[in-house]
Formats: sequence, C-alpha cells, structure tokens
Amino acid sequence: MNALKRWLSSDVAYSFRQSPTAMVAAGIAFVCLFCSVFAGWVAPHNPFDLATLELSDARLPPAWMEGGTSKFLLGTDDQGRDILSALIYGSRISLVVGLSSVVLSVVVGVGLGLLAGFKGGWLDALLMRLCDVMLSFPAILVALLIAGVGRALFPNAHESLAFGVLIISISLTGWVQYARTVRGTTLVERNKEYVQAARVTGVQPLRIMVKHVLPNVMGPVMVLATIQVATAIITEATLSFLGVGAPPTSPSLGTLIRVGNDYLFSGEWWITIFPGLMLVLIALSVNLLGDWLRDALNPRLR
Repeated sequence: MNALKRWLSSDVAYSFRQSPTAMVAAGIAFVCLFCSVFAGWVAPHNPFDLATLELSDARLPPAWMEGGTSKFLLGTDDQGRDILSALIYGSRISLVVGLSSVVLSVVVGVGLGLLAGFKGGWLDALLMRLCDVMLSFPAILVALLIAGVGRALFPNAHESLAFGVLIISISLTGWVQYARTVRGTTLVERNKEYVQAARVTGVQPLRIMVKHVLPNVMGPVMVLATIQVATAIITEATLSFLGVGAPPTSPSLGTLIRVGNDYLFSGEWWITIFPGLMLVLIALSVNLLGDWLRDALNPRLR
C-alpha cells in the first residue's frame, strides 16, 4: 500500500495523469489484455470448439449488415466461427508470444550488456561484434529461418514446443538492442563515485552490477521493452501470416488475417479487416504507451 501511494505521488504518475493520450492508450491496452486473459468468460463463443460450429453459419456478415445476426456481432469466417470470439482468443496468443519473447530478450540482453559494459576488454569486444553480426541480418528473416527449422525438426511437436520455438525465433535478434543500450549506460555508470566507493569497500563485482548498476540502467530498458512488445506482436503476426507461426489449431491474429485474405475480394471483407484492425489497435496503444514512458522518464523531454 505504501509503495502504491509513493507511485501515485511520483513524477511518472503525475505525467500519466496529465497525458490524455497515455491514459486512452493504457485503457485500450488494459481492455485487450483483460479480454485475452479471460477469453473463456468474455468471448460469446468458443471459436475452436468444433462441436459448436455450423457450416450453415459460414461467412455471415456483421450484425448491422443485411443477412447478419446479433448472435455474431462481427460476422463469421469460412468455417462458421464467430469473428469477435476468434479475435479475443487470437489476441491472447499474440500477446502471450509477444510478451514472452520480450521478457526473454530483456533477460538475455540486459545480462550480456551489463557484463560487457562492466567488465570491458576482450569480453566487451566479443559481445559487441556478436551484436553487429546479429544486426546485419533482418530480424524477420532470422525469425523465419529459426521457426522454419524448428517446424522441420519437430513436425509432430506439441503446441507448447511450437510456441517455444516461435518465442525463441523472435527473441534471437531482439536481445541485441537491450545489450547495446545497457552496455552504453553501464560504461558511464561504472566510472561514477558510488561504484568506485563500492569497489573500495570490497564489494564483489557481481553484487555491484546487480545491486548498484542494474537499477540505474533499467530506465531506457523499460522504454525499449514497451515499444518492443508491439514489434514482437507484429513479428509473430507476420510469421503466422506466412504459415510458420502459431499452430493452425491455435490461430493468432496473423493466422486469422491470412485466412481472411482469401476472401477479401469476394465480398467477405470482415474476415480479414477486423483481425487487422485488432492488430493495429494493440500495436498502436503499446507504442503510444512507450512514447509516453520515454518522455516521463527523461526530464529533458518534459
């Protein structure tokens, strides 16, 4: 409770209350996250329960169009699945993969960047050259390669393993930006007086990195991680659209867009437009939150 009171009285909370854009973006992101987490209770139908699907309900238009029904507010797809329910369940998969890949990238990138910046020498040079090599390849190309190889090696793998390969493929290039950011900040922090004082008093280097340096380099990491969530979600959607992302039995927003793309020019535009709008809404709200957080944590931008 005391921590909450301190946060509410902090400069970041004040900046949030003074930014209508940040408040609206946070509200949209919260609604999307809440509906995704509690999809089983929020969604009007279970679009992946084959026993409840009726082919006679296939390709029904939204409720406000001629031929639509209030039972399916946003219409149905080619298999009779409710579009609204499919969006809720699909966004859950996209958010889980996006958030998990960012968490993995932060853990690896922050650890390696902190080690490179604090130790320096040959270890710093080696890790930075590795970062340069990773940055020379397009992120989506690396993700496609890893995801494709993983699906070829484990063609009959369980869904959890398929999602694990997808998360690793997105994280493989995502950690580089965190490593370079943390390394640059650590190079500045390691020469400050509080680090020198800790060294003089005999504090172990690992403890100095974790207890003293790490809290002071997390500001830029938080901003970068917020923005990278949207990038990871779009990357996952791109991979699913190309057929190497989420398993067909658990389609994400990218899979729904790919399915609806076949019917875009035949009149059933809602099958692909609504998943696309949902993807844009999530990515835009997260990006706006990242922009606000960058301004809130940097006094020079206030």
